[in-house]
Formats: sequence, C-alpha cells, structure tokens
Amino acid sequence: MSNHAVYVMSAYLVALVILGGLVISSLAARSRVRRELSARGLDRPREQRAKAIR
Repeated sequence: MSNHAVYVMSAYLVALVILGGLVISSLAARSRVRRELSARGLDRPREQRAKAIR
C-alpha cells in the first residue's frame, strides 16, 4: 500500500469509529428516555404512536 492509501484507510477507520460511537450513544439515550417516560407513566403504546405519525 502506498502512503496515500494508508492515510485514506486510517481516515475511513476513524470516521467509522466515531459514527459507530454516535449510533451507540444515541440508542442508549433513546432507551434511557423511554425507560424514564415509562416510569412516569407518560409512554404511549405502539398503536397510538403509529396513529400519531399518520
């Protein structure tokens, strides 16, 4: 591999790691918010969420 290829592949790897971390962080926050809403009794069943979107 040339020097340019090493640079490009490492940039792709860094971007992939950062995006993966953001996805994991977002899913964890979503789960935490859903648990909190459920504990407060503010959650909606799936059927109501589907009707609200339409």
